[in-house]
Formats: sequence, structure tokens, C-alpha cells
Amino acid sequence: MHHNVHFASCKKFVLLTPIKSFNMANYLEFEEPIKEVVEQLDQAMELEEKSKVDVSKTTKALEKKLKDVRKEIYDQLTAWQRVQVSRHPDRPYTLSYIESLTGGDFIELHGDRNVKDDKAMVGGIGNVDGQSVMFIGQQKGINTKMRQYRNFGMANPEGYRKALRLMKLAEKFNIPVVTFIDTPGAYPGLEAEERGQGEAIAKNLMEMTTLKVPIICIVIGEGASGGALGIGIGDKVLMLENTWYSVISPESCSSILWRSWEHKEKAAEALKLTASDMLENKLVDGVIKEPTGGAHADPDDMYIRVKKEILKILPKLIELGAEKRIANRIRKFSNMGVVQEVIK
Repeated sequence: MHHNVHFASCKKFVLLTPIKSFNMANYLEFEEPIKEVVEQLDQAMELEEKSKVDVSKTTKALEKKLKDVRKEIYDQLTAWQRVQVSRHPDRPYTLSYIESLTGGDFIELHGDRNVKDDKAMVGGIGNVDGQSVMFIGQQKGINTKMRQYRNFGMANPEGYRKALRLMKLAEKFNIPVVTFIDTPGAYPGLEAEERGQGEAIAKNLMEMTTLKVPIICIVIGEGASGGALGIGIGDKVLMLENTWYSVISPESCSSILWRSWEHKEKAAEALKLTASDMLENKLVDGVIKEPTGGAHADPDDMYIRVKKEILKILPKLIELGAEKRIANRIRKFSNMGVVQEVIK
């Protein structure tokens, strides 16, 4: 029997990071044709407002053109372009997903009870359509000040220890866990290593493998190395369509192999880091399609898609029971990378 925590007496959760106004103010290099159509659309609407001339036919045609251009561009993205989309500054982050999924019925929990509260790793209990869920995820900032505050989504050891504390709390009260992965990597600073970055991540891998409650992990942006894996062991691991998950970023890979970042596109292709590559290699369990033009083009639609997927998967995982879930989880990760060589 799953416990559902009620929030009637609790204050509504207020985001520390305000939800962004998604007016597509930022464009990637390959999104230039989209920008041109958007500007034409803005001009047409401005003209209608100023001169009271009916331009509905024009705006309708431009809206259709915008949809077509977005589809054409996003249907043929390269691996490197998908990496760029995963980092798009207008892309929704963890707290925005939590706010939408819970309708604000969320209590953020802080600190690892050891060092401090890591602002790059957020988490707490939320209510999704009557089902209590422990949400944990990396949070990037929406402007320069917030990026510094959130340490660019790079958690220190206390961030991973906070995540583990929340997972064990969820296990105690039989509440399923949902993690949102979006990090350029665990923080690589000297102080992080001194406080046991490697040990903290390794402990999470071990504990998540045998955690008794259901775990769903969703890559919503960048899934880089052990920083992502530290909250990435789950019964179901899903990726959004325009995200990446790899042991190393294309730039770092290029700088190691070619001593320069110039070959990042080639490295991105070789790393097989896209959602479709990861699914094909059976390293993730599913891909959640993004709206045309990416999650940043229509965040509300993206939230609906993610919520639908969570609510579809959770009841099946709950029904399985702890022993079966853990056995399946261990088997799934143990099978990864196993190769059978046939000697003739």
C-alpha cells in the first residue's frame, strides 16, 4: 500500500527560480530561419495593432510557415545540434517541471545533514494527481546570477548526499522517486574531491540499485558522465527527444582525442549520445517525443507529455512489488555492455 502525503495544511510551494517567459528570445545558429519567420509574424501583428488593418490571413499563413520550418529543421538534426538544443537557454529546467506536474503542491526539502544545502541539486515531496512523489533533480539557472547560485547545475558531494537522504526518506514512507537529469557533470573542483565526490556518487549507484520504491529517471537536458548517473539508476530511464547522455561531452572528447574543440561535431556522432542511439543500444528504456521545435518551443506541451509518461509507468511499477522491481533493475543494468564472443 502506497502512502499518499496530504498537503492541505501546507503552504503552496513558491519557486525560488521564477518560471521563464518562453518568448523564444534566444535562437541557436541553425534556428535562424525560425527567427526570420517569428520576426515577420511579430511585424504583422504589430501592424494590425497600430493601423487596425486586418492581417489575419497573413498571420495565419506565417503561423503555418513557422510550424513547417520548425518541423523541417527539427526532423533532421545532427547529434551535435541535439546537444545544442539540450543546452538551449529557453529550455525548461527541473523546478519548472515540478511546478507544472504538481500544480505547486510541492514542499522542497533542503540539506544533506552533513555539510550544507547544495543549490545545484533540488528535491522534495510533491503531489501528482493524488499520488505522492519524491522529486529530485539538477537545477540550472535562468540568468547569470541564478546560474552562479545554482553552480550551473553541477552538484557537489553534498548534493548527491542530499539526493540519497531524500531517496531513503521516500523509501521509509513508501513514496516513489522521480529524478530529472540535467547537468554538464558533477562539480570537478578541488573542494568537491576533498569532500568525496567519487564516493558520494558511487554510494548513490549502490543504494539506488536496491532502493525498495519505484524509481523513474528522466533526462530533460544534458546527461553528462557520473554527474548524471549519480541520480540515474532507475526501474525506467527515459530521455527527452533532444537530450544527450554520455560518459563525456563532445567538446571534452574532442579536446582529449584531437587536442582541440574543433572536432566536437565528429565526436558527438561517434559517442552515440542521442536519445535514439541510447535506446537502440538498450541503455535507456524509452524516449519522450518533444513538441515540434523542441521543449523550449512549447514547454506546457512538454510538461503534459512528461506527466502522461510518469502516470502511465508508475502504477505498473507499484504493482510489481519491491522484490521483483529490484531484481529487474539489477538485471537491466548488469546486462549493459555484456558482449558474447563466438569463437569458430
